[in-house]
Order: sequence, then structure tokens, then C-alpha cells
Amino acid sequence: MTPVELSRTVLRAVRRAVDEGELSVVVPVRAVVTPPGPGGCGDYATNIALQLARPAGRPAQQVAEILRPHLTRSEGVADVEITGPGFLNIRLGGGAGASLVREIRRQRDAYGHGDVLAGQIVPLRIPYDIRAEVVADTLVRIVATQGGRAEVHHIHPSRVEPAATEFSRAEPAGTDLSQAKTAGAQPSHADPPRTKAPQADPPRPHRPRPHPRTTTLRPTPAPEDPTPLGPDAARWALLHPASHDRPRISADHLVQRESNPLFRVRYAHARTRALTRNAAALGCTGDPGDVPEDVPGGDELVGALAGYPAVLTQAALHRAPDRLARHLVTTADALLAFQHTVLPLGDEKPSAAHRARLALAEAAGTVLAGGLSLLGISAPDYL
Repeated sequence: MTPVELSRTVLRAVRRAVDEGELSVVVPVRAVVTPPGPGGCGDYATNIALQLARPAGRPAQQVAEILRPHLTRSEGVADVEITGPGFLNIRLGGGAGASLVREIRRQRDAYGHGDVLAGQIVPLRIPYDIRAEVVADTLVRIVATQGGRAEVHHIHPSRVEPAATEFSRAEPAGTDLSQAKTAGAQPSHADPPRTKAPQADPPRPHRPRPHPRTTTLRPTPAPEDPTPLGPDAARWALLHPASHDRPRISADHLVQRESNPLFRVRYAHARTRALTRNAAALGCTGDPGDVPEDVPGGDELVGALAGYPAVLTQAALHRAPDRLARHLVTTADALLAFQHTVLPLGDEKPSAAHRARLALAEAAGTVLAGGLSLLGISAPDYL
């Protein structure tokens, strides 16, 4: 079950509770489903009970208790636990990993793309600084994955900007209401005589369309020119740290060892391609299926792939490409722990279990390549 499918399952549980008279609320259009946070458990968590508590006139814990049995009876859901103020933590049943892999295979590079910013223009204002340029260039692509269109504008060096403004809203220009008045309809000569003159319509003020919210990007500048690192390492050095952190410009981004996060991400992608080539030599191809929980790295890898769409959405909404970079490191680490279980060992023959693991590894390669592409970094097949 993919996050999108699970979101629909949560909404169906709400609808059943409403139909049976247990809740008196309007069923929302969307239920947010994300990997569990600190203190959570299971495969996914949703805050739908907190969202419905106020309109239902009940505590969130009580709403969660009402929804829990409806969710537990849903196909593909193995168990539901309530944590914190009313979060529903969902553990999926069999087939969750296979369904996710099939979804990634179907969407390919479009996996994780959404419509939360559909039709919106996102103006980005940046200073003339290399890190700001790279962040804005990356955000143009990330915002596009959510249906929006980012427009980059430079701040003139001589213009004084507010010191601590992260987000600012452009105010609509004033409107001359005298020009917005409309005259009442006048009777024509063909109209029958009237004993009372028609009243003029009241003035209708012109309501200008609100300007899109403008984001001023002011990431901490790099202490030195990163271009000697080369395009890939330079972009990673500028994008991986959070915008308020000073980027580290050093040759460590070029070394091919586990201490280098960029190397781990690109190496993990290259390993997925090598697994496909080696499997082909054995006459084995990937086929989505369940991966047992005791396979090292398997659960972590499924969780990282399932969480990728939410990370893309948050990176777009918060204008934070570093969230995507860090999630790619998490995905890569899970893949590197998982890779040793994919191919048969010794005289072992390829089985359905191997094909399922290969399909999961290939799905990870798709996500890693897509994420690196959004960051503007290459994903070589050989490393």
C-alpha cells in the first residue's frame, strides 16, 4: 500500500465512522500520512484525529479511538496504535512493500510528484551570491514537482532589505474606488413608464488579485568559492547543510569513502545498477514482492522510499532542498545495508525472494537518481 492509497484508506475509515453516526464531521478531502515521528511506531502515522477533534467537538484521543477499529479492519492494515495526543500509528500488512515498488516502477522519475502547489507561482528573491543561486536553481525543479512554478528575482545590491525576513507577502497596490463604480441601468424608450426611477446599483469595489507570496532566500554564504570542487561536489556542499548553517568547502566532498555523504548516495545508486547487471548474468530479473522483516535494511529501505513523496512536498513548501539531500543519505544508507541480501550466494539459485529484493533495490535506484537529478547532481551507473 502506497502513502496515497493509505491516505484514501484513512478517509474511508472516517466516512464509515460518519455513516454509522459515531462522528458528526465533514469528511476532509485529504488525510496526511507520513512516516512516524519521535515516539511513534509502525510504518506510517496520521494526525487525522487531531484534525477532526475540533469540528467533532471531542478530544483527539476519543476521535482516534473511534477511528482505530475502522482502520484496523481495512484491507492491508495489520495493526493501529494511538500515541501522543491522538496520532494513529499504522502498521501495514503483507503486500505493502510490493505495492510501493510497483508504484515506483510505474511512475519512474515522477514518483513523489504531487499537486500541493498546482497552478501557483512561487516568487524567489535572492542576493547575488553563489549559494543563493544554487539553492534557487534547485528550488525551481523541486517546486515544479509539486505543480508550482518558481520565478527567481535578484535583490539589487544597493537596496536595503529587512534584516530578518524569511517570508514576506507583497501588498496589493491601492485601488481607486472612484473608478470602480458602476452606473445603474437606464430604462430604454421601449420600456413601459415607471412611477419610480430605478435605484442605482451600489458601488462595487475592485478587488485586486492577491500577489503570490514572495520568499526571500538568504542562505549563509559559503566561506570560499566552491567551484574548484567541481559541479557535483560544489552543489552538494552548498545544498546539504540547512540554509542557516555555514557550508563546509573542502576536499572531503571528493573522497570516495563512507565518511562522505555524497559518495554514499552516488555509490548506493551505482550499486543498484550493478545488482541489475549481475542479476541479468544469472538470468534473474526484479519482480515486486514481499521482503521479510528480518532482512537487514529491508524495513528501513521501504520506509525511506515510502517517505520520499512527503520529503519532496516539505522541501517545496519550506523552500528547503537540504531536506531532500538528507533524505537521500538515509535512503542510501538503508540500501547499502540491504544490498548484500539481493543476489544468490554460492550455489544458491535465484528465487522469488531474490527477485523481490532486486525489485526493491531497483526502486531505490530510481528514487536516488531522481533525487540527485532534482539537486542538479549526476548519478553515474559506475563509480
